[in-house]
Amino acid sequence: MSKSAQDTIKYLTSPKIGLIKKKYCRFKKNGIKYIDYKDPEYLLSFINEQGKITPRRFTGNSLKFQRKVAQAIKRARHLALMPYVADLLK
Repeated sequence: MSKSAQDTIKYLTSPKIGLIKKKYCRFKKNGIKYIDYKDPEYLLSFINEQGKITPRRFTGNSLKFQRKVAQAIKRARHLALMPYVADLLK
């Protein structure tokens, strides 16, 4: 192929599609030991638009910290700091 033919190659999808980014537990990485249920702004990053708790396969949390996040969200909901159900929360 000539130089001009290489420049005209267009990809239908991004070449980075096949690359899988390594997931990590942000709590272990930052050394966080306690998840505060009184901080609803931080807990909003662990729920989706409908108000459901995001699973650990998406967030990358370890099992130990995913349980703590879920417990903190449930406590915040019980105290009415966070909604149980929401439409377009974010």
